[in-house]
Amino acid sequence: MSQHTPPGQMAPHIPADLYHHAQATGQPVVIVVTATTPPGFPWQKLLIPFAIAGAAALGTWGVVAALCWLMDVASHTATVIAGAAGPVGAGGITIKLFSKK
Repeated sequence: MSQHTPPGQMAPHIPADLYHHAQATGQPVVIVVTATTPPGFPWQKLLIPFAIAGAAALGTWGVVAALCWLMDVASHTATVIAGAAGPVGAGGITIKLFSKK
C-alpha cells in the first residue's frame, strides 16, 4: 500500500473489489504515481510578466531621457549657431535674434 495510506485503509483511487481480490490471493498491490504537482504557488507564472513590464517601463524611460537630452543639445546648438551668425534676413526683412551688449 501507499506510504500515505494508514494500514487497514484502502487508497481512494483503487477499486475495492480489486483490492480485496489482491489481498485474498496474495498478489502485491502496486501504486504508480505518474505525475506530481509542485507544492506552493508557481512564482514563475507571476514573475515573467512583471519582468517584461518592468523592462518595458525602463526602456520607455530611457527613450524619454534620450529625447530630452537630444532636444537640449539641439537647442544649445541652435543658440550657438544663431549667436555666431548675427542678424538673419530674408527678402529685405532683417531680424536680429540676439543683442550683443
